[in-house]
Amino acid sequence: MRTTPILLALVVLPLSLPAHAGLSQSAQCIAPAKPGGGFDLTCQLASAALLAAGQTQQALPTTYQPGGIGALAFRRAVTQQASDANTVIAFSSGSLLNLAQGRFGPYNAQDVRWLASIGLDHGVIAVHRDAPYKNLAQLVSQLRASPSSIAFGAGGSIGSQDWMKAAMLVKSAGVSHKLMRFVAFEGGGDAVTALRGKHVQVLTGDAAELVRHIDQGAPIRVLAVLSEQRLPGRWAQTPTAREQGHDIRWPIIRGLYMGRAVSQQVQRDWESALAKAAAHSSFDAQLAAVGLQAQWFIGPELDKMIQLQIQQYRQLAVEFGLSQ
Repeated sequence: MRTTPILLALVVLPLSLPAHAGLSQSAQCIAPAKPGGGFDLTCQLASAALLAAGQTQQALPTTYQPGGIGALAFRRAVTQQASDANTVIAFSSGSLLNLAQGRFGPYNAQDVRWLASIGLDHGVIAVHRDAPYKNLAQLVSQLRASPSSIAFGAGGSIGSQDWMKAAMLVKSAGVSHKLMRFVAFEGGGDAVTALRGKHVQVLTGDAAELVRHIDQGAPIRVLAVLSEQRLPGRWAQTPTAREQGHDIRWPIIRGLYMGRAVSQQVQRDWESALAKAAAHSSFDAQLAAVGLQAQWFIGPELDKMIQLQIQQYRQLAVEFGLSQ
């Protein structure tokens, strides 16, 4: 069975932005979750890239603001930090999915300034290294035989992008997503901890998010990457869900936004600094080290891409009965 893919239009943009002497030493990055997840990774990647390119004199500190899977940080960006020129907030496609379903309260995509998409991630389906499932077919076979025997763990509640990945897999197995067991965590780090402890059987997470945990010795086996085709680099030996007979794709943009009330000059300064970071010779290696692909959007192109994804996510939410 085929599932609804989420498609991204990839655009290569020139990095021709105004010169800038560097960002304020008070600059910080907010990760809207607990440490160890994808938002944390985005902040750390942006910080390292800016530092390598000489756009900061020191690493940007990461401030963690868990709450509502990004809702708390988004609300603060619209209200308390709307004019804060020194604070950027990490976002992902999961943030856009929440916006598409109205999970950020009365706020929408026009209430913040989207700075840049700095990398492209992909969803993965993973199990504990000791699990009996050696490939996706074996997991799907168990789902068909006894869907209630599999507990999915993920960094997000019902309707989140990790829930969507699980629901798409269950649907592809020919089982109703309403029979799926799903355990929600505030962030990807907590979900990985649950998998390590065998409290859940399957993790529907993100490739780059899992890299650090695997490198640190986490006993995780990735059964499938939810990409169009096999990813290069460290994921080259991991098959996609498509090549295993299940057309499930979930690309994930990772980037930064800030409060809407900052001046256009402040936005241009941040865009310039991030563009210099992305153009630096070390940036591609930094992306590859965590399994990300280059994905650079700024300005109107970024706004257009965000609106396109939100429209696609709204359609997917209707398909799974999450909205009308």
